[in-house]
Amino acid sequence: MKNQKGFSLIELLIVVVIIGIIAAIAIPNLLAARRSANEGSSISSLRTMHGANVTFQSTAGSGQFAVDMAALQAQNLIDSTLAGATVAASAKSGYFYTYNGAGVANNPSTFDVISQPSTSSGLTATGTRNFLVAEDGVIYASADAATLPAIDATTRAVTNATPLNN
Repeated sequence: MKNQKGFSLIELLIVVVIIGIIAAIAIPNLLAARRSANEGSSISSLRTMHGANVTFQSTAGSGQFAVDMAALQAQNLIDSTLAGATVAASAKSGYFYTYNGAGVANNPSTFDVISQPSTSSGLTATGTRNFLVAEDGVIYASADAATLPAIDATTRAVTNATPLNN
């Protein structure tokens, strides 16, 4: 008998199958962890925008909230990445932001920011929920990415979302 060195084809195929099974189990969990991290980043960005607006109101705004994210960036209250994340193509950590600020003429001044995942379905989904924050600082989350939170312009009551417990 020859002294054979190396692995047989069967042994190599068994190793490849085992690696494939492990990957099939691990990849969905990794994608879910990424979506969760993106949602956490979005919530943190909304908190940053709320804090920036309160600071703007008490300093440069003379009692009024900013009318857009560019005004917050101009005062160095938010960075250019967050200020530029206004469409899916320029999303920050998989989320983009829609800022609705009432102008200086409004009394009282109001604002709200809605964050949406840039991709909400399939394997490349960047998030599974939409979020909203307004002048009261409470962050609301929609039940799913298809439901967009809304806020009444007069009563400031939020619909299609529930407050987060944090």
